[in-house]
Amino acid sequence: MNRLRAQPSWLTTLISISLLLLLWQLLVVAGGYDRFILPGPLDVWRQFLIVAGDGRLLRHTAITVSEVLPGLLLGVAIATPLGYLLAKSPLAERLISPYLIASQAIPVIAIAPLLTIWVRSTYWSRVLVAMLVVFFPILVNVIAGLRSVPPELYELMASLRASKRQLFVKLELPASLPILLAGLKVGATLSVIGALVGEFVQPKTEGLGFLLVTARYQFKTDLVFVVLLTLAAIALSLYGFVSLLERWLLRWQVANGRK
Repeated sequence: MNRLRAQPSWLTTLISISLLLLLWQLLVVAGGYDRFILPGPLDVWRQFLIVAGDGRLLRHTAITVSEVLPGLLLGVAIATPLGYLLAKSPLAERLISPYLIASQAIPVIAIAPLLTIWVRSTYWSRVLVAMLVVFFPILVNVIAGLRSVPPELYELMASLRASKRQLFVKLELPASLPILLAGLKVGATLSVIGALVGEFVQPKTEGLGFLLVTARYQFKTDLVFVVLLTLAAIALSLYGFVSLLERWLLRWQVANGRK
């Protein structure tokens, strides 16, 4: 175990993926599954080459990503100021929080059909579904991040006669940033789910959701796996981007730790 921890992260990841593919292939062989029930890794790879070669995978992936990114950005843009308001104003929290909490009891899959009725644009209805999925986790982390700031630091800033802007820039934002970025990681992965739900509810001949439904109806299980792995790759890419952003924004923590 210690030797494995000492290896570079890319090598550890490569070993993990290789073991997963090996176990996958062993399961297919030992279970005697037909290809349309459980395809092996090579079957999925061959199907990937087909849909990547004819441009279908790239076209549908581009459509889904074009829905994921605006949904994520809108969710962050709305949840962040609202979370700040709820964290700083007890009255606003008492007035708004019950509605926000109650809204989470309603599955997004139940709200999505209503959005297709209210919003004429198929594209924006999908984006709004992604935004709804992202919104609440970001909101909760914004509130938790701001409330995690120690009270004695507020007293220190008050003794220094800091303005509200200085209080936010110098204290609240840096102190709550780790929790905010943790929420952004969650939101980045959930935005992919939101866009996919929007594509299921608002069918159109484009997007990975459409490709997934088509593959399922045609019993092309290998294509289903290709779409699922592509969705996972999108989510991992967004998560990795936020992780890089976190490393850059919180580099002062690393520097202080080294000291």
